[in-house]
Order: sequence, then structure tokens, then C-alpha cells
Amino acid sequence: MKPKLTSSDMERIIHQAFGSRVVETKELTDGWANSAYAIITSDDREVILKAAPFKGTKMMRYEANLMRTEVEALRLFDNIGTLPVPKVLAHDDTCTLINAEYFIMERLSGVPYNKIKETLSQEEKDAIEFELGVYSRLINEVQGEKFGYFLQQESWNDSWAEAFQQMILGVLADGRDAGVELPAGDAVIESEIERHLDALHEVVQPRLVHWDLWDGNVFVEHGKITGLIDFERALWGDPLMEVYFSRFNRSVGFSRGYGMAFATQNQQRRRVMYDFYLDLILWIECTFRQYENKDHWNWARNNLEEGWVRLLAIGRD
Repeated sequence: MKPKLTSSDMERIIHQAFGSRVVETKELTDGWANSAYAIITSDDREVILKAAPFKGTKMMRYEANLMRTEVEALRLFDNIGTLPVPKVLAHDDTCTLINAEYFIMERLSGVPYNKIKETLSQEEKDAIEFELGVYSRLINEVQGEKFGYFLQQESWNDSWAEAFQQMILGVLADGRDAGVELPAGDAVIESEIERHLDALHEVVQPRLVHWDLWDGNVFVEHGKITGLIDFERALWGDPLMEVYFSRFNRSVGFSRGYGMAFATQNQQRRRVMYDFYLDLILWIECTFRQYENKDHWNWARNNLEEGWVRLLAIGRD
């Protein structure tokens, strides 16, 4: 699914964007959907080129406008000036130069947090995660007019409960399209989601949610965050959807920096629903993308099964 760009592809892109040549390239292999290349140009620019899947590739419903979402979110925060985000240098969605949408951004200093996290002391990790909490709060302070995916106006709704329910239904439809086996039938899953929708009615103001701010999308240098990337899955929703509120990333430092730790029963119910939503996506996308790593398939399936058990249990004890 990830597009593989040739040297001539990159030469054409760099020449069109800057009028220069490619001196050095390195493919960045961490991403799951888009291809990314670190490029040094003949006029001494250090940039990142990201290319979306080739035009016509079958994508999940929530993935519509992924690359434009990332570009527009980066531009938004570059203009606001509150976050350390890379500057977008070029964007082309015409699919004329190559058979894919692409954009170029400046290269950040530092390394992804997940690459060095295990080498850091608890004090160092707390400081970084405190800073991440502060930045996450700044992201979530951006208000929208409707709930739904960042640029998918057809998903927008005045009610977060209704918007989220439609998001779940869209993922289940993707699963049916791909013939994916789930831990229960669609009707049973939909009924279980409906059981918890009342907890979502507490969310009345659409907030910008990054939704993919895991350690690999946080760049760090000398104990400080130097950049945040991958806003492609941004949406207007509930800040509790952020990764560091999930069951995988509970952090005292993050909670202190953010200024909130959720504790009410309805907040806990919402968080279990958001975990399950992501579990569904991570499992169903395995079929769409045909990952070669079977350990990832097993991990995603086990996560979904555990998430389903947690969803069934919440509110019944």
C-alpha cells in the first residue's frame, strides 16, 4: 500500500518545488500508510517528502483527505505559533507529477521519543511528558464548530454522540467491505456502543484532537520536545481521545502538564469506547494494508479482543 517513489520521482518533485536537485535521500520506514523520505537538496535544504498511497488505492472511510488534513493542521499551528511543528514547504494533490498526493516539510531536529525513551531516567521522561501534556492542551484548546473528522464535512454533526456513532459505523462498514472477522456481529457491537452514548452527551464543545500523538510522533533533543508531527488523523471531538489518555500511555507527567486527570465514571466509559474504536481500526486496517509483519496482525487482533471485553464490562460492575 505504501507508495515507493523512484529517484526520478523525487528529482521531479524537488525540481518543481525548489528548482534544485536531489543530493542525498534516505527512506524513513516507521510510517504505516504514507511513504516518507529525508532529502538533502543541491541548495542545502534538509526536507522531508511524504507521499500518500497511489491514486486509486482502497482506503478506509476515515482516511479520506488524510494528507490534506495533515497539511492544513500543520499550517494552522505554524500560523498560530504555539506548537513546534514543521513548516509545510510544498503540497501537490493534483497527482499529475506523480500518481500520488505529496507534500514537503522542513526536517525537524532531534529524534522520535520512542527511539530513546528506554535510555532515559524517570525524571527525564517525566519532564518530556509534562511538556507533551502542555502542548496537547494547546492543541485541544482550538475550538471547532462541528464534531467529526477534520476535513470531512459530510461527517460533521452538532452532537458528539451522533458523530462518534457514525464514525464507528463507518469503521464497521470498512470491516464488512474487507470481510474482516470481529469479536461479535455488527448489530451486537452497535448495540453496545449505543449503551454508552449517554456518556458522550457531556461533550458539548468540538475541540481539535491530534489523535495520533504517540511517542513516535514526538521529536526530542536535549530533553526538550523539538517537534510534533503526523496530524493526518486530526478530528473535532473529545480531548479524552488523545493517545496519552489511553490505556497504553498513562503518565503522571503528562497529566500534570495537561492539567487534568480523568476520574469520573462517564469519562472512563468514554475512554474505553475510544480505545475500542482505535482497536477496531488497527485490526481492520491490517487487511486493507496487507502488512507483512504477522506479529502486528496478532497484536492488533489481541488488542481488539481485550478492548471488546473491556467495553462489555464497563458500567456493569
